[in-house]
Amino acid sequence: MSQKFETGSVITGKVTGIQPYGAFVALDENTQGLVHISEITYGYVKDIHDHLKVGDEIKVKILSVDEEAGKIGLSIKATEEPPVQQAVRSRKPRKRQAAAIVAEGDGYQGFNTLKEKLQEWIDQSQREDLIKK
Repeated sequence: MSQKFETGSVITGKVTGIQPYGAFVALDENTQGLVHISEITYGYVKDIHDHLKVGDEIKVKILSVDEEAGKIGLSIKATEEPPVQQAVRSRKPRKRQAAAIVAEGDGYQGFNTLKEKLQEWIDQSQREDLIKK
């Protein structure tokens, strides 16, 4: 690397190649870095060609520098303001209907707990007239 590139710096580079996983950007005559597809823009990028083409001059932020491997990680979206989140439409809470009040003498059973119904189900399962043959 002919020039010292620091993490966090924002510089202008030129797109030199595009692959399905990202775009290569020349930072100077001897140094290039990679903008991973996830760092192109905010949101989902299906095809990089919809956003960049070879020869484009772009502003990039240096995310990482690996001197030993000679790799520089770049980001375009880090140089842009994140999109404003649309306010989530608040839903009005639904009004719950009150349970109907039924007099005890009406023969209405209402909700029974499992414990109360268990013996009834056991008895029903043993009745011969309810068993399908």
